[in-house]
Amino acid sequence: MSKRKAKDAHLPIGECISQVHQILRKRFCHQQLPVKPEGVEAQHKHLAELLKRTAVHGESNSVLIVGPRGAGKTMLLRSVLRELSQETEVQKNLLQVHLNGLLQTDDRIALKEITRQLQLENVVGDKVFGSFAENLTFLLDALKKGDRSSSRPVLFVLDEFDLFAQHKNQTLLYNLFDVSQSAQAPVAVVGLTCRLDVLELLEKRVKSRFSHRQMYLLSKLTFPQYLERIRDQLSLPDDFPDGKFAQEWNAAVTTLCEDKSAEEVLQRHFNSSTDFRSLHMLLMLCLSRVSVARPSITPTDLLDASRFCLADANANMLHGLSILELCLIIAMKHLNDVYEGEPFNLQMVHNEFKKFLQRKSNSMYNFEQPIIMKAFEHLQQLELIRPADGASAKTQREFQLMRLMLDHSQIMEALQKYPQCPTDVKQWATSAFA
Repeated sequence: MSKRKAKDAHLPIGECISQVHQILRKRFCHQQLPVKPEGVEAQHKHLAELLKRTAVHGESNSVLIVGPRGAGKTMLLRSVLRELSQETEVQKNLLQVHLNGLLQTDDRIALKEITRQLQLENVVGDKVFGSFAENLTFLLDALKKGDRSSSRPVLFVLDEFDLFAQHKNQTLLYNLFDVSQSAQAPVAVVGLTCRLDVLELLEKRVKSRFSHRQMYLLSKLTFPQYLERIRDQLSLPDDFPDGKFAQEWNAAVTTLCEDKSAEEVLQRHFNSSTDFRSLHMLLMLCLSRVSVARPSITPTDLLDASRFCLADANANMLHGLSILELCLIIAMKHLNDVYEGEPFNLQMVHNEFKKFLQRKSNSMYNFEQPIIMKAFEHLQQLELIRPADGASAKTQREFQLMRLMLDHSQIMEALQKYPQCPTDVKQWATSAFA
């Protein structure tokens, strides 16, 4: 069948929906990102020049790429490396080592990973090294070419760079920056972090060896660009088997992006996060509602998906608490109001709860002290309360100072939705003071 006939073919609606799910799920689940981040041409050019000087001319460099999560730090680095890998000289010379602060939690694990990625396990063998520096120097020496004069350039990419600063004595960072500053071997160190104060975390000796080159990636995305991104992510490709269905689907997507109620929902998401991960999560939830009976995404689907994405986990957790635990939370809320956010202990909460019981004629909520202690500990396990800063662990449990991790609006919202919440408990919560 010719391409034109294939495009004009009308598939059953069920098959079309199945194809839509397959194409869009692949797009959202595999995080298919643009080849290059938008609006960072200057940073792209600067980083490409730095890495090229290391790969081609053997010049050592170090640089930090700083920006919030989802700003495109990794995307920028990948696009630069993709561009450089097309040059024969770079492809032949440059070795890459990728480390992540969440995985390589200490210098010993990091060194093992460097050895593995440089494929030098056989060279190292059973050798015992006196220090980290000696081991790293040996690895870099092993990469020297046949004439022993020139060494192969190595690019070290440190993702979650701020976590490497927490390693003991910052040995890894010190040695990498030391090598990049001296002429031992051509090395480029690229750190990726979302902490703006990252330099303050470095020791003086490490800071003095860093080049102090920093690139800031701050999202400049506007709301119309964000809507355009959503349209692109939801649109079906030109080679979709049923051309007529694809046209109708793409027209429905355009209508959705122009709808006022949908725009309000998307504006809320845009204000909270502009990264692809949260966008893909929202669109995936919308896509899951598409079926033969409802063959397109409606503003209602978008609103429901948004509610699910922006749901408050702590407020939802309150719905599953027992009446006693809810009463203790309300007592803590009153203590917060009276003492203006000062920490409290179990004894204070119990006294506040007793005041509520004294106003009651029946003793439905009379609980023994051990039961109240158990409920209090359960709230701590759920992380709805936590020990105050500087609270001593040696203090008796009843007198250990705690802080409430919920605000007034979360508690009131949870009370409205709490199944069969007693009226007197609601009234107690809404009264200004207990």
